Amino acid sequence: MGFVVLEDNEDGAALADRALGPFGSRIIRYDSGRPWMVGDWAEDELTLVDAGPRRIALVGHSHMDPAHARRVLARASSLHDLDQLVRTLPGSFHFLATLDGRVRAQGSLSTARQIAYARIGARVVACDSPRPLAELADARLDEDTLALRMLTPAAPWPLRNRSMWRGVEQLPLDSWLEIGPQGSRPKRWWEPPAADKPLAEAARAVREALSDSVAVRVRATGTISADLSGGMDSTSLCFLAAGAGGNLLTHHWQPLDSGNDDSFWAERAAGYLPDARHLSTPRGSPWFLAATGLEESALGRAEGPLTWFRTHTHMASLARKVAAEGSRVHLIGVGGDELFSTLPTQLWTLFHRRPVTSLPLLHRIRVGNRWHLSSMVRGLTDRSTFAQWLASAARSVDSPPSRSSEVPLGWNAGVRMPPWATREAVDLVRRLLHEAASADPQPLDPLRDRHQLLEAVALSGCSLRELNSLPSGHGVGWEAPFLDDRVLEAALSLRIEDRVLRGRYKPLLAAAMRGVVPPDVLERRSKGEFSAEVYDGLRQNRSGLLDLCEGSHLARRGLVDPAALRARLLTPGPLARQLGVFEPTLAVEAWLRALGTHHDQHPLPAGEPQ
Repeated sequence: MGFVVLEDNEDGAALADRALGPFGSRIIRYDSGRPWMVGDWAEDELTLVDAGPRRIALVGHSHMDPAHARRVLARASSLHDLDQLVRTLPGSFHFLATLDGRVRAQGSLSTARQIAYARIGARVVACDSPRPLAELADARLDEDTLALRMLTPAAPWPLRNRSMWRGVEQLPLDSWLEIGPQGSRPKRWWEPPAADKPLAEAARAVREALSDSVAVRVRATGTISADLSGGMDSTSLCFLAAGAGGNLLTHHWQPLDSGNDDSFWAERAAGYLPDARHLSTPRGSPWFLAATGLEESALGRAEGPLTWFRTHTHMASLARKVAAEGSRVHLIGVGGDELFSTLPTQLWTLFHRRPVTSLPLLHRIRVGNRWHLSSMVRGLTDRSTFAQWLASAARSVDSPPSRSSEVPLGWNAGVRMPPWATREAVDLVRRLLHEAASADPQPLDPLRDRHQLLEAVALSGCSLRELNSLPSGHGVGWEAPFLDDRVLEAALSLRIEDRVLRGRYKPLLAAAMRGVVPPDVLERRSKGEFSAEVYDGLRQNRSGLLDLCEGSHLARRGLVDPAALRARLLTPGPLARQLGVFEPTLAVEAWLRALGTHHDQHPLPAGEPQ
């Protein structure tokens, strides 16, 4: 699926001729007869509503009452008047509207569905992905963003929302794009809800929103497949899909580490789903296969380096399996950790909300995590702004990682350049962070824990979008209901006192799924750990990974010292937390190589380095 949105004028009509073919052959027209949207989508992914010359197009997995939408559209005096309609829609979707010569285009809060836009000639064109828009606009690769993508664990907001292509912008998660005769601009329309609901009330809201999100996907397909990892997130989705009447097919990856009890819990859950079919993949399929050159043509058509790079070939293998069983939609539990896990910064919020009554709990948590008292006090009393944190991150971007005894209570747990980054790369990223700080950007939420939650949700949404942009999905769409707007809002509504409950694992999700998931499945307190898969993937694919150091595209650009990268790949270190540093660099390198492979048949955009 993909589409481009055009202005209602002769320039837009001329661009439609260029978009036909690369974007698809389907056209939705303005009342004038000129093309409004050009693209490729399934019939069940589009709901179109007209009210005279006005239009609404809902693209994705959702449900909208056409009669109600038509009344809202007819009464609207501005595009802002459609906000309330959008706030009622479940699922994951793009919402597009045209009203009196102006266009509204928006994706999802998580950016799993994004709107990219660029000026082509005198006109603004919007698209559901930056990559095809870059080709339509002959945009050049943004070399600076390559260095940003090497940051570990990821570039912070707002830099992570930066497109890989010069002149191609991406919407902030809280905005929609207005396109009209007077120009185009993002319009902020969303604010995080108040965190004021007690646990029982917030749990009801999560259960209703998540049930609706799963149901709209079940209705859209015959067979629906889903991960059944054994964790609470994917297990919840499986029971909701079964309860919605889905012809359910589950899949479980067997972990390498015998100490990982995912399989035990997956088997327990499967026992309560007798009408579902259950697939299981044996241990031993290595990670990082994509780094060795497999499926380069597919990687070359991705919108950028894959955040989930190490498991890309795992996902492609899974897509083949479930597609062969008749599935077009596969549910994954991504977003559950982001919404429901406990964050250290929640302690900062709790302290500032309840400075006296929170002290006993803060003490117990500090002792349990072996955090230094001085670090805890310093973090809890810190009142630096988000812009000040960005400036601090710029100064420390090449510092050693923080010690485990340090309490991560800042706006972000911290970002670092890898040890093989060149001085030029470090200086470039430092400059970009300083520039971002000098613009005095506002955080995604005034509270640090909620900012971090939204930042993590946006990163996961981007990762999901990247995965769905690959042409090797075998007709299977990856769907993450936890990332849906209504689910996110419901999760954010929980008051801080009930979010930090010592001894309770994901208390909000557990309360929401009570009566949906059997009690002895919900009682799990452990979480699977996959460093064994990372070490195994690095070992089994070492030759291919080392090949990336030879003739490195990043080294050619002066961003990586290939000898230093090679040395670290040969001796990755004994600590699991040291392994995450590899993935961003390997993802960028593999994408650059695949980009060249793809453009052997499709010329590079004008001016892009060969």
